[in-house]
Amino acid sequence: MNGLPQTRYAKNGDVHLAYQVVGDGPLDLLLIESWVHHVELVWELPDWARQLRRLSAIGRLIMFDRRGTGLSDPVPLDRLPDLETQVADVCAVMDAAGCKQAAILGFHDGGLQALLLVASHPERCRALVLFNTAARLSPTEGYPWGAPEEF
Repeated sequence: MNGLPQTRYAKNGDVHLAYQVVGDGPLDLLLIESWVHHVELVWELPDWARQLRRLSAIGRLIMFDRRGTGLSDPVPLDRLPDLETQVADVCAVMDAAGCKQAAILGFHDGGLQALLLVASHPERCRALVLFNTAARLSPTEGYPWGAPEEF
């Protein structure tokens, strides 16, 4: 791959979501990363760029900046999106990229979005891969794992 992939924008309501499509092939892979993401700057990190190139060798890799991060529109702290809105953002990116169904890759806290996407829109999901994610981000009764409440 020479140079950066083209950054495009999907729209969900009034919010513009930055995304890129890398590679080609019969399989679409949708990468749902953590809140800390920037579709253009990730290419400057050699290990991350290598991982993205390897994923794009499998099929068409679709990655995006979640609402409020990277090149996507900012979000006021008092109006952070709920998971349902975030899943609607994912569907908007898939539609803009011409993707009807994808293998969903949920990394870190992107796993929560991936799980809800698969549960609420199974027709959009060919497969689900979760990496370094958890059912919740904080501990509760019966679920002692996760970040401490003060975090």
